[in-house]
Amino acid sequence: MNSSAVTVVEYLLRRLASLGVRHLFGVPGDYNLAMLDTVLAHPDIEWVGTANELGAAYAADGYARTVGFGALLTTFGVGELSAINGVAGSYAEYVPLVHVTVGPAEAAEHRGAVVHHTAGDGDYDRFARAHEQVTCAQAVLRRDNAAAEIDRVLTAAVREKRPCYLRLPSDVASALVGPPTGSLPDSSDVDEGSLAAFTDVAHDRLATATTVTVLADFLVDRFQARDELAELLAAGGFPYATLSMGKTVVGEGNPQFLGVYSGAFSDPHTRVAVDEADLLIRAGVLLADTTSGGFSQGFDVESGIDLGPQTATVDGKRFDRVPLAAALAALTELVHGRETASPVVTPPEVPRGDGPLTQDQLWDIVASAVRPTTTMLAEQGTSFFGVCTRRFPDGARFIGQPLWGSIGYTLPALLGAQLADTSRRCMLLIGDGSAQQTIQELGTIARHKLTPVILLVNNNGYTVERAIHGERACYNDIATWDWPAVPAALGAKDALTLQARTANELREALAEAERVTDRLVFIEAHTGMDDVPELLGRIAEGVQVRNSGGR
Repeated sequence: MNSSAVTVVEYLLRRLASLGVRHLFGVPGDYNLAMLDTVLAHPDIEWVGTANELGAAYAADGYARTVGFGALLTTFGVGELSAINGVAGSYAEYVPLVHVTVGPAEAAEHRGAVVHHTAGDGDYDRFARAHEQVTCAQAVLRRDNAAAEIDRVLTAAVREKRPCYLRLPSDVASALVGPPTGSLPDSSDVDEGSLAAFTDVAHDRLATATTVTVLADFLVDRFQARDELAELLAAGGFPYATLSMGKTVVGEGNPQFLGVYSGAFSDPHTRVAVDEADLLIRAGVLLADTTSGGFSQGFDVESGIDLGPQTATVDGKRFDRVPLAAALAALTELVHGRETASPVVTPPEVPRGDGPLTQDQLWDIVASAVRPTTTMLAEQGTSFFGVCTRRFPDGARFIGQPLWGSIGYTLPALLGAQLADTSRRCMLLIGDGSAQQTIQELGTIARHKLTPVILLVNNNGYTVERAIHGERACYNDIATWDWPAVPAALGAKDALTLQARTANELREALAEAERVTDRLVFIEAHTGMDDVPELLGRIAEGVQVRNSGGR
C-alpha cells in the first residue's frame, strides 16, 4: 500500500464529507470506540453523542431532510437494533442516510465465538439481514472490498433517497485502502428519447385542458426538484396545493396557493380546484391514508400528468427514466406564456379570540409566529394535523412524519435539523405523550448550545389515540410530569421556560421567544384533553372505521 493509503474509516468519512455530512450521530460502544477516535480527529465531521441510538437515528433523519444526507454510528447488535425503528422511518419517507455499525473482529466472527451483543449462536449476520428490510443497500465490509462496497452502498442511497447500511468488523475498520478517487456517481439518469416522447404527449394534453391545477408532495423535496416546480408554477400561473407531507415544498404566500389537500376533508375551495380540474398535474405525490383523508381523493389516479421520482405518466401512458426535475423543466417550457382560466381562490381568515386556549386558537397563533427563516417540526398527532393546514410565509420549512408516524420522532429530529443549518431557527410542536418518548435528547440539544423554540402541548395523554378509540381508557393516560422543571433537569439550565393557558398568554410567550434568541425557549401550552383539530377528528373517524375492517 502506498503512502497515501487511508484506513477504511477514513475512507468512509471522506465520502460522507463529500455528501455534505458535517455531523455524525450515535452512541459509543466498545466495538466502535477506536472508530470514534478517528471521527474526533477528522477536520470536517463532528461527533454528536445522543442519549440513545433511536434518538441518533431520528436526528440523522432530521439532518438529512435539511442538508440532503445524514449518518449515524452504533455498536453491533444492541445498538443497531435500538436504531432500526428510526432507520425504517427514513426508508418509508425517502430520507437518504447511512447507518454504520461496528462489530466484533473478523477472527471472532469466523470462529462463531459467543461474544457479547451476539445471540450466542455464532450467527453474526442476523442484524444485517434485519436491515435488508429497511434499507436500499447493505454491505458487510471486508478488507478486499471495503472501498468499493462503501461507494456502491452510498451511491444507492443517494440515487434512491433511502437509507443504507454498513457493518464493519472492528479490525476491518482500521485496515488500509487506497484513498477515494473522483466523486460518487451522479444519480441523474435521463433517457432523452423517453423525455422527448413525454414532452410531446404532455404538450397535446395541455393544449386541450380548460383548467389546470398542480398538486405537489414531499418527493419534490427528496429528489431535489423544488426549483423546477417553482419555475413551472411561475410560468404557468397555475393554482396549486400540496399534501400535508409536502407542506412548504413550494411557497404558501402566493395567491395561487390553494392550501393543503386532504381528499374529502379538504377545504371546499381546495377540494374543488384539485378534484374537478380538467388536468391535474401531480408532482412527487405519494398518497397515504393520513395525507389523503383516508384515500378519499376525488381525482382519478389514472388520469392527468403524474410525475414520480424516475417515471412520468400522462393519462396512464408511462415514460421511464424521466426524473422528476427533468419532467418539471419540460412542462415549464411548454407552458411559457400560456393563458390559464384556472381559478384562484384565497380562503377566508379564521377568526381568533381569547379565553382558555383551544386547538384552533393554538395553531392560528403558532402559524402567525412562523418566519421565513423558521424550520417547523410538528409531531404526529394534534400538532401535525393542527398546524399543517395553516399558511406559512415563503421560505419557511416544515418537517413531519405522517407516513411512518413514530411518536417522539420530532424532538431528536429537531437536534439534527438545527445542527444541519444554524442559520435557521427551529420550532418544535410536540405533545406531552410523544415528548415522554424521547425527551432525553433535550439534554443533547442543550449540550450543543442550540437555541430552538419548543412548544409542548399538554393535553393530559394520548389525545390522538383518544380520538380514535378508548376516550377514557387507562392505556391513553400518561404520567404527569412537571414540565417547566424538565429543561434544567436535563441540562438546559439557562432555558427560558414559559406557560400558556390562554390565547393571549400564548401570543405573549411566542413574542418573548422571538426576542430571546440566545437561549433555548420551552413553552408549555395547555389545551383540553378531548380538543382536537378538525382535520384530525375527521381522519381519526376514518382510522377507526378502517381498523375495524371497514373501507
